[in-house]
Amino acid sequence: MKSLRDILEKVQKGEINLTEAEKALKLDYIETLDDSVKLDLLRHHRTGIPEVIFAETKEISTVLKISAQMLEKNRFVLLTRLTSPQFEKLDALYSNHAEITYSPNRPGRIAFLAFHDYSPPKHEGFVGLITAGSSDIPIAEEARLVLTYMGYSTDTAYDVGIAGMHRIFPPIKRMIDNNVDVIICIAGMEGTLPGVVSSLVDVPVIGVPTSIGYGLGAKGIGALTTMLQSCSPGLAVVNIDNGFGAATMAALILKRIYRKSN
Repeated sequence: MKSLRDILEKVQKGEINLTEAEKALKLDYIETLDDSVKLDLLRHHRTGIPEVIFAETKEISTVLKISAQMLEKNRFVLLTRLTSPQFEKLDALYSNHAEITYSPNRPGRIAFLAFHDYSPPKHEGFVGLITAGSSDIPIAEEARLVLTYMGYSTDTAYDVGIAGMHRIFPPIKRMIDNNVDVIICIAGMEGTLPGVVSSLVDVPVIGVPTSIGYGLGAKGIGALTTMLQSCSPGLAVVNIDNGFGAATMAALILKRIYRKSN
């Protein structure tokens, strides 16, 4: 697939006219595999966020079909909430001629699959990732891997929640000293930590409530409510267990920051 830049350069050089360029863009815009699967192949060119496959509820055959088409067109595919049987099939098909990075921890279970000739992007920007507890790490790893394959650098501090409040200060100081641009803070239970972090820093903080906790936490609703009700300014909140959403929001913030500065 030609990128948007390739098509625009051909127009600029007079190699194709506007009608041909419009046709090329339309042809590559949406790929229809069948009546139920339509791939947005130009999303990463248009928005900076790649088309991502949510695998958890899909049949293995559907995951394989989508992955094959994405690899053919873009040379890479990013899959979230991948099950072990789905990964085993992908690994058997592609391990000899592609790189597969897989984080099997629940509920993250994210995989990046790319042919060896694919060169990942590299962008300016630095994101801190903080978890309240070790049980929140799978969601942090989902966010970290998404950011890594979108081309952004990360720094992690895991298991530094308010049950041992003193633990948060060294990593916060390190991230500030290293000029972190955005912090993603992941917490379950009562979800206090993101509000604490946003009260200590002068950068945007994205809170991610997780479904970790006891009965009244209602699978993350307690943490979500705390974050939404926080009186600490500078805190935005995504959905429960949504490490992917936090990562893409951080990436868009970074993209805007460095577009303005260049």
